[in-house]
Amino acid sequence: MKRSLFISVLFLMLTAFTVSTSLLDVVRSINNGDAASVAKYFDNSVEMVLPGKSSTYSKSQAEMILKDFFYSNPVVSFKVLHQGEKGGSEYCIGTLETKNAKFRTTFFMKNKGDKQWLQEIRFEN
Repeated sequence: MKRSLFISVLFLMLTAFTVSTSLLDVVRSINNGDAASVAKYFDNSVEMVLPGKSSTYSKSQAEMILKDFFYSNPVVSFKVLHQGEKGGSEYCIGTLETKNAKFRTTFFMKNKGDKQWLQEIRFEN
């Protein structure tokens, strides 16, 4: 009985660590202005909100749009203000400081199978 409880708790801890690792990878990639690394976590379609642009894009379109955004707004830093999870999804709210402006940044990731996928990302000023 104790052994099965231990295994269950260990499994839950490892699952939680994997989920957090995905979120941290996206945070690091945004901080580095690395669109290709962020795009590794894009779902098949991604809702994007940027100044002057708001739509749902395919994975490849979203990567190009994010790459252009980072090119036009070179990243200085990304500071996480809040992060949490609810119902198999994780979210992160932060401030992206670029050479041109500061953007309130929010992204949402959802579990599908054994991996998390980024489904929505917003850069609002």
